[in-house]
Amino acid sequence: MPPRNLTILIIAFLASSACYVTHRRAKTAIMVGDAMEMINNYYVDPVEEDQLLVAAMNGMTSLLDQNSEYITSEYYESFRNSIQQEFAGIGIYVDQPVAGEPVRIITPLVGSPAIKAGLLPADQIIRVDGRDVSEMSLGEVTAALKGVIGTTVEVRIRRRSGEDGGWKEMVFTVERATIELESVIGSRRGPNDEWIYRLEEDSTIAYIRLTSFGDRTIEELRKVLVELDNDFRGMVIDVRGNGGGLLYSAIDIADMFLESGAIVSTRVRGGKIEAEYEAKPGTLVAVDKPLAVLIDENSASASEILAAALKDNKRATIVGTRSYGKGTVQNVLPLQYGRSALKLTVARYYRPNGKNIHRSKEATEEDEWGVSPDDSMRIELDDKTRLALVEHWTRASYPSLSEAALEEVRAKFKPANPEEDESIPDAEIGASIETGSLMSIDPQLRKAVESLRSH
Repeated sequence: MPPRNLTILIIAFLASSACYVTHRRAKTAIMVGDAMEMINNYYVDPVEEDQLLVAAMNGMTSLLDQNSEYITSEYYESFRNSIQQEFAGIGIYVDQPVAGEPVRIITPLVGSPAIKAGLLPADQIIRVDGRDVSEMSLGEVTAALKGVIGTTVEVRIRRRSGEDGGWKEMVFTVERATIELESVIGSRRGPNDEWIYRLEEDSTIAYIRLTSFGDRTIEELRKVLVELDNDFRGMVIDVRGNGGGLLYSAIDIADMFLESGAIVSTRVRGGKIEAEYEAKPGTLVAVDKPLAVLIDENSASASEILAAALKDNKRATIVGTRSYGKGTVQNVLPLQYGRSALKLTVARYYRPNGKNIHRSKEATEEDEWGVSPDDSMRIELDDKTRLALVEHWTRASYPSLSEAALEEVRAKFKPANPEEDESIPDAEIGASIETGSLMSIDPQLRKAVESLRSH
């Protein structure tokens, strides 16, 4: 056969294969499109096309594991902000209790343009740059407050008057700035609202709470550890309630405490090892400084990578309750030109001892999953203690939070059966919070400190 004819046959084969694959994909897409069109044309009630698309995407991901999901455009920007830990805005948390009503400021963030301009918790936003808030959704209001760094936004608010309890309107011009979301916090705030990374009751014990594992967490923690300069007896690392974040963030943070040893490995489809991560020589915390890690049932993913790496390498004592059990890695794949995204599980990670900590849908309490506390270090928290800790962290994180907003936080965490739970009297909880005494209300922290002192 002449070479020219062979080349033509190869090109024809490749073109046919591409057409076949494209046809299969197009056939599926056409079927979904036809179904949406039929619903639009014949269903008894009108349905928004966007709602049908979201339902279709949610239907597909429902067949996958519990950590794969479709992220709508409404939530995608917030999701990216939480991972990147920064955005350009005025630095306030808001909510809209009733659609079509003013948007309420829950609290301005510490050091934000909003707090410098004079905005207060419970202020009601009625106009943003002249636009009536009652005609906007909460997402639209949030988007209008954000913008290019250095630009200004005019915010008209309604505030309760102290004299007669009536309302008065005020206008603030606020300059937008980069708002950095904190992920490394201490035990309490100092006189200038700075975090203090030592326990009030025992300054020889360093205390660091990681609330997430984002883009900036590594450098935030590095800065704190350099400032502490190993001038402490022992350290508590608190990842309770930390749902995780970026895999590389957990790996780099574990490496700050480990001189050597495995940190984590990842395996893709078919159980094939994709990557193995080892600690590099050199640490930011001296290896002779004892560590204790606090975990609970809401410590997941990156939190579990850190806890497992420190436990399996015999570098830290684990205190609290068994972790969540999320041993999978997700990639976020943009859709609609970056307006929405698909979060898909693409790999599983394995701890240094070779076990995957993921809790499957069929797993029972007797099965092995998650990261468990060391022997004698399992400490349960009752409802009143949880409520006291929630209030402590809320007050510490948002010093300007109004009492009314704080009461709403309390309402979400009220004990299920308060009459049956008398482990900590209400008066003792209140006194502990007022004095900022974290150890006095936190039995898990007390147990961790006892372990460090006896090391």
